[in-house]
Amino acid sequence: MDLNKKNFSRDELVELLRTPVEEAQPLFDKALEIKRQTLGDEVYLRGLLEYSNRCAKNCFYCGVRCARKDLHRYEMTLEEVRSATRYAVENRFASMVIQAGERSNPAFVNSITRVLDCINRESNSSIAVTLSLGEQSEDTFRKWHDHGATRYLLRIESSNPDLYHKIHPNDRLHSYKKRVEALTVLQKTGYQVGTGVMIGLPFQTLEDLADDLIFFKEMDIDMFGMGPYIEHHATPLYPYRHLLLPEEERFWLSIKMIAVLRLLVNDANMAATTAMQTLYKGGREKAMLAGANVIMPNLTPLKYREDYLLYENKPGLDQEIEDTVKNLEAVIIGLGLTVGFGHKGDPQHFYNRIKKQSNAQKSTPPFTGES
Repeated sequence: MDLNKKNFSRDELVELLRTPVEEAQPLFDKALEIKRQTLGDEVYLRGLLEYSNRCAKNCFYCGVRCARKDLHRYEMTLEEVRSATRYAVENRFASMVIQAGERSNPAFVNSITRVLDCINRESNSSIAVTLSLGEQSEDTFRKWHDHGATRYLLRIESSNPDLYHKIHPNDRLHSYKKRVEALTVLQKTGYQVGTGVMIGLPFQTLEDLADDLIFFKEMDIDMFGMGPYIEHHATPLYPYRHLLLPEEERFWLSIKMIAVLRLLVNDANMAATTAMQTLYKGGREKAMLAGANVIMPNLTPLKYREDYLLYENKPGLDQEIEDTVKNLEAVIIGLGLTVGFGHKGDPQHFYNRIKKQSNAQKSTPPFTGES
């Protein structure tokens, strides 16, 4: 197949995803070439804070779902946020990600607002903040944007409504329609918008994943965080683990998704996720060599990490922050890439999207009521 094409049909996307690993190197090489030509050699570090594992939702795949009664729940203090921000500034991070269980009550909204103010004060507004806090009202999205959040990651999990409802309860808190609407509202509000899916879910097909890729492109998404589905024993999906691909196949399917997405969306930011490292030693390196350009060292205090297990066997639970960053820097340089220390690394796709929208508005003649 011609990998230099600008557009691929659904059948062609399925064919690319079906490529045997031993024959996929040209795909990976092409994706890396496109990333280098479009975005350069930099890999951006995003300091991750798993702020709280308290959640109002009950997603069937998640290890911190609200139905779990045996899990110690926590929320970081502002002093802990301040300490992590100081570390990020001192080590030339220019970006942080605040992730938590999904809640939308006023107390939670206000606590995130205080976190944003704390990061801005401690960093002198030098840190770009990404939020990953689930669906919220437009007013809440605007409030957080006004307090300094510029990016928002809201994973669709699956763009197939039927599959979405297989992995979520069927109630008003877990609505596929609301999920898509929230992505649209985020774009309207002015965020750099990210999304992603889990790869290798029970009941998922290659056609589903091809449709996910088409969904990403049609939604004009700026950033992507996706990786292999990994089961957790305390979830309703766990009894279906016999339907899963072997771990190594799930991993390589995730790498192929990264590479194919880079062919479709040249200028977006794409993360090499921790889940890849969980299934395959050196998994993040493989992702970076297939077009990923973002990595997220965990800045969460060690005492909380075992309580934020969305899936099992997550690496780095007892690893000091300094060792993590040091190791990642060595790995990135060893791949022939560079670390984007001090660079916020805004997705180029965001600026191209805004420019495209502006040009479209300019080219539309004003309505005069005359025909």
